[in-house]
Amino acid sequence: MVSPEGRGDTGQSDWPQTRTGANPSREWSGGQHKATYLSRSPGTVHGARCQPTPRMAEAHQAVAFQFTVTPDGVDFQLSREALKHVYLSGINSWKKRLIRIKNGILRGVYPGSPTSWLVVIMATVGSSYCNVDISMGLVSHIQRCLPEGCGPYQTPQTRALLSMAIFSTGVWMTGIFFFRQTLKLLLSYHGWMFEMHGQTSHFTKVWAICVRLLSSRRPMLYSFQTSLPKLPVPSVPATIQRYLESVRPLLDNEEYYRMEMLAKEFQDKTAPRLQKYLVLKSWWATNYVSDWWEEYIYLRGRTPLVVNSNYYVMDFVLVKNTDVQAARLGNIVHAMIMYRRKLDREEIKPVMALGMVPMCSYQMERMFNTTRIPGKKTDVLQHLSDSRHVAVYHKGRFFKVWLYEGSRLLKPRDLEIQFQRILDDPSLPQPGEERLAALTAGGRVEWAQARQAFFGSGKNKASLDAIERAAFFVALDEESHHYDPEDEASLSLYGKALLHGNCYNRWFDKSFTLISFKNGHVGLNTEHAWADAPIIGHLWEFVLGTDTFHLGYTEAGHCIGKSNSMLAPPQRLQWDIPDQCQAVIESSYQVAKALADDVELYCFQFLPFGKGLIKKCRTSPDAFVQIALQLAHFRDRGRFCLTYEASMTRMFREGRTETVRSCTSESTAFVQAMVEGTHMKAHLQNLFRKASEKHQNMYRLAMTGAGIDRHLFCLYVVSKYLGVSSPFLAEVADDGYGVSYMIAGENTIFFHVSSKFSSSETNAQRFGNHIRQALLDIADLFQVPKADS
Repeated sequence: MVSPEGRGDTGQSDWPQTRTGANPSREWSGGQHKATYLSRSPGTVHGARCQPTPRMAEAHQAVAFQFTVTPDGVDFQLSREALKHVYLSGINSWKKRLIRIKNGILRGVYPGSPTSWLVVIMATVGSSYCNVDISMGLVSHIQRCLPEGCGPYQTPQTRALLSMAIFSTGVWMTGIFFFRQTLKLLLSYHGWMFEMHGQTSHFTKVWAICVRLLSSRRPMLYSFQTSLPKLPVPSVPATIQRYLESVRPLLDNEEYYRMEMLAKEFQDKTAPRLQKYLVLKSWWATNYVSDWWEEYIYLRGRTPLVVNSNYYVMDFVLVKNTDVQAARLGNIVHAMIMYRRKLDREEIKPVMALGMVPMCSYQMERMFNTTRIPGKKTDVLQHLSDSRHVAVYHKGRFFKVWLYEGSRLLKPRDLEIQFQRILDDPSLPQPGEERLAALTAGGRVEWAQARQAFFGSGKNKASLDAIERAAFFVALDEESHHYDPEDEASLSLYGKALLHGNCYNRWFDKSFTLISFKNGHVGLNTEHAWADAPIIGHLWEFVLGTDTFHLGYTEAGHCIGKSNSMLAPPQRLQWDIPDQCQAVIESSYQVAKALADDVELYCFQFLPFGKGLIKKCRTSPDAFVQIALQLAHFRDRGRFCLTYEASMTRMFREGRTETVRSCTSESTAFVQAMVEGTHMKAHLQNLFRKASEKHQNMYRLAMTGAGIDRHLFCLYVVSKYLGVSSPFLAEVADDGYGVSYMIAGENTIFFHVSSKFSSSETNAQRFGNHIRQALLDIADLFQVPKADS
């Protein structure tokens, strides 16, 4: 399941933590997915002559020309084949540039089009021939303002046509501006989210018709970006009121009174000044939250990415396409590059809520060709416009695999051959190479220092560039993982392998690492700064669907098609890693291994019922599960806890996430009544429905920009800039559980529960069992019939 929530901890004591504890597990198989966090209170050339080695010969064949210095002069040798590929690559590059220019123009005039522009010009010209001046004299005025010229093209007729074209273009652009502003105004209305199903108001119906009319023309991926409204800054009193409401169930009367006093002092004295800066930023910036969220929550975090930030995505758990590792990888990589091509051409349709309300697409821009570069104080995201290769890791060796032959994308069968060559390569790792990727799994400062000291020049820099400039990273694992329904532990082991592997066989800095297991199953380990989980989920859904339903395999499990045996083999990356660097690698490995070993991950499939029967309780599946988590946690720990559920704010431009504080007074009242065991079913049902309605309302508020945590976070950032201290903003959370779940269709729910072995109070498997029982108890409350488990 993939999680839509961003990371909450930065590893810095002076920044607030929105959650702590082990990173929740993720798994994907095409359904609804959620994450919830429960916490208690995230080369040198010498003069001697040398003979070329086979690998040097391969490199010589790849260049366009060679020259040899002899006593008789300089002998140049041109390679027609290499020059051909250079030419084709240049043609391909220019094609991409032209496509981007064309898309930029079409996107810039949406919902207009070149056709509509011609229609306006023809209407203007036609009216002129009918002696009707629809411009009300503007065409004549434009014609008088045109500079005088000479030549056959400066006739009165030509000047009239040019004037009409200028007028028509102005009218067309004005119309586009008007339509865009109207659409932005319409998209700022969110009342439709708060209306009950089947009780849509007349106003909302008219609104929906207008939105459909203004966005009916076929949009490209980024067509709606400038029409999306900005994320509003909530008022301080509203945020404070919601915050106090969220912590009331967790505090006794004395603690709550103290919190009220802190909140009142903050609201009256400190907040007004901080709020003014936020409002000013909201006028100036595209989104008042997202850039600070990316910088302070992700890029400035100095703790390791493994476990703390990166998350994982699983393969189909109940479907298997082939046992051939290289074949599965050939199809998957080909499908990914097909998706990237669609992304570059903006051929992917924007995600639309209700099929008409567009979601922001900006996070998709950095999906490929992106790497997080470590820094001593802050990291940066390096994004390239294109990359023609992937970096591959297998048995401690790194390889570079080209994705294109000239301008042609390699077919799945060609890619299979390339990956099989790597699997069959008997060469051994170079000194220090095997655990090199552990640098990306350890502390960010140590990695930044090592990168500057040991990877700034020579072959190390060239090889590191090959990895960091790759489209993505591929890990060919030597072990097998899959989900065996007869062995419940198999899913947990699968998740652990994707989450951290052995801590040196994933390049945790890449936007994502594609992981291929020996038995043909695959998965992803994804860096979190560049985007949130629904974005990678969209890619994964396309890739798995293309692999299964479009590309397919032969009866023997290989990719379909004929292979090209003339392809140059993958290029082995070369390293010169000194002992000092190897010591840093080992230190980073030990840090990452300690983190990985501390993660307790319990994954299970809940089979008694799923989305279908939950809806018979007349509640949303998400609210049902969230309330069950509250009941499970109370039974597990004997108390309530601060709980964060992921929400999204992508209805706003450059929106990312918000959190829903799902431990409410309504949910705690229901849980307490359930635990007491003395209440009638009708009363318990009434309490459950109140808790469910409250949860759904809070979720809608979070989605529409009226959440709590992002506003408080930004106020905290401003306070740090101004050097203002606030006891209210200094309140932080403690450790707990991470829960990720996916409602996989009508009859199945997958749960991934994580905690830390080092915590004496938590146990992921124990909590997982409480979740099972809580789901069953609530279903029994509504007398929902369950399938045999």
